[in-house]
Amino acid sequence: MNKRITIAIDGYSSTGKSTIAKQLASKLGYIYVDSGAMYRAMTLFSMQKGYITNSQFNISDLIDNLDTASLKFIYNESLGFAEMYLNDVNVEKLIRSLEVSNLVSKVSAIPEVRRKLVAIQKEIGKNKAVVMDGRDIGSVVFTDAELKIFMTSSAETRAQRRFDELIQKGEKVSYKDVYTNVVERDRVDTTRKDSPLIKAEGAIEIDNSELTKEKQFEIILKLVEEKLRDI
Repeated sequence: MNKRITIAIDGYSSTGKSTIAKQLASKLGYIYVDSGAMYRAMTLFSMQKGYITNSQFNISDLIDNLDTASLKFIYNESLGFAEMYLNDVNVEKLIRSLEVSNLVSKVSAIPEVRRKLVAIQKEIGKNKAVVMDGRDIGSVVFTDAELKIFMTSSAETRAQRRFDELIQKGEKVSYKDVYTNVVERDRVDTTRKDSPLIKAEGAIEIDNSELTKEKQFEIILKLVEEKLRDI
């Protein structure tokens, strides 16, 4: 029987958590879960319903209507990973916009939202063989994960990566706006009362400011292989 472990990857925004998690899941034949996509989908839901804008946030209305937001991942064979669906609509592209990025930390800070999504995440990962990335995977969702990674990088490097990604997708954004968003998300993520972004106990920190994607994958895959040998 193949050995099965849980891999939790946490870290700051735009550190490439999803990229490395997808690579690992593909290599290992594991389930990949982008928890950030779930919070982005809840943010998009809140925007579509008018619960949140850049100037106001009607938290009580969002909480009262949480049960009307259905989230699920559907595997896209041509892409090689599962895409996010909100109420049976593919929202994978919509949730990656800067508009959603500017509001996602506020929605993510609501305890009721986090409880709803953490419950879904725990159910997905109950049989192990899963790679999940986010902000609180090692510290809240999978506290007993066999391998915990905490990814970090300078704000300038992360902003440049995010800017390049958005430009490549045809978004009209400025580096200054993207950098401001990165710094503000760091502040909100690390200071919120419910499940703040922290380095989980036992997590291995990786600063990828100067690492290529290939080198980073090599380093983390080695950690996975070592863990699999140990169990």
